[in-house]
Amino acid sequence: MKFADIIGQNKTKNYLVRTVRNSRVSHAQLFLGPEGSGKLALALAYAQYINCENKVDFGDDAELIGDSCGTCPSCVKFTTLAHPDLHFFFPVATNKDVTKKPQAKLFLPVWREVFLRTKGYLSLNEWYDELGFENKQGIINADDCDEITKSLGYKAFEAEYKIVLIWHAEKLFHSAAPKILKILEEPPEKTLFLLVCGSFDLLLSTIISRTQMVKVPRLTDKDIISTLINNHGCSETIARRIAILCSGNITEALKLIDKTEEEDFNFSRFRDWMRYCFKPDVRGMISFSDEMAKVSREGLKNFFAYSLRVTRNCLLYHGNAGKLVKLEGEELEWIRDKFHPFINTANATSIEEEFSRAIFHLERNANARILLLDLSFTLASLLKIKVSQPQSA
Repeated sequence: MKFADIIGQNKTKNYLVRTVRNSRVSHAQLFLGPEGSGKLALALAYAQYINCENKVDFGDDAELIGDSCGTCPSCVKFTTLAHPDLHFFFPVATNKDVTKKPQAKLFLPVWREVFLRTKGYLSLNEWYDELGFENKQGIINADDCDEITKSLGYKAFEAEYKIVLIWHAEKLFHSAAPKILKILEEPPEKTLFLLVCGSFDLLLSTIISRTQMVKVPRLTDKDIISTLINNHGCSETIARRIAILCSGNITEALKLIDKTEEEDFNFSRFRDWMRYCFKPDVRGMISFSDEMAKVSREGLKNFFAYSLRVTRNCLLYHGNAGKLVKLEGEELEWIRDKFHPFINTANATSIEEEFSRAIFHLERNANARILLLDLSFTLASLLKIKVSQPQSA
């Protein structure tokens, strides 16, 4: 993958090119950025550029100052993810094909196929769905950490640098991470660790202290709009609307080209849920919890993320900024005309904290049914809170 294949991020690309030009390549780098920013694709393009045999120089006045050639033997192998000195590690779990001791190397054929299909713009949720992990949470386990140490114990086959690319480094299992701390701090000569992370708060401090951070910002609306129009045939009007909704996440933007069944599901279930909580309808809350507990954990996390967006949209109406709510149809009418009065400055913060806490506990394998039922009772109380009126003198 070349830098030119990646959407936007020219400032970051040029920074990476300069580190190679100036021989200031740090042995362990942390690519930190939100989902859909292209951080994984950037890490791979950087690895390909470092080992390219015929690097291209466009000049310091160009929008992109340098890139790999894409045609040398090294680039060809990097493009197909088949270079013998490129090692991938990523979160895995058991599924119907791998029933015990899952390791990244067992899923490499699928990883290559999915990466090439998505061009590196891959979300963790899509990866879990692709492999059928269902409600399991993927981790980078001790066996993978042993494999990292083992693979770096041999000399490079043909490249200048051996590359270890760890996707979602925050998924390093806490008891497994110490196995690679030594080699991460003092790796063999001409070895490069590229760690890709989306959740800085979940990353072990011992990992952070041993890496140099490369911050990857969200994509600009201009980059999103241009990509949707030129590569996906969207009209300018639709592209602009999607750019506003996706908040710089190209992965989300591609899902929004056609409204997905998941979005319809989230809206209809959230609306029913709020009706049960407001009445309160205990039987309805129990039935809702039982039904939603059947959804995958990543699906539930997406549902709670949707709930957070609804809460914030309601606050925009309270702040006389309803024009900033970029919704349409039945969803817009329900939030604007019926639901937003029940979300106010007195309860919005607490409600947002509850949804965020639910995501946090799901990531730690909380029982979904118990979590949802407990949250339902909490929301039943919070929705009754009104803004207190100032007393007259």
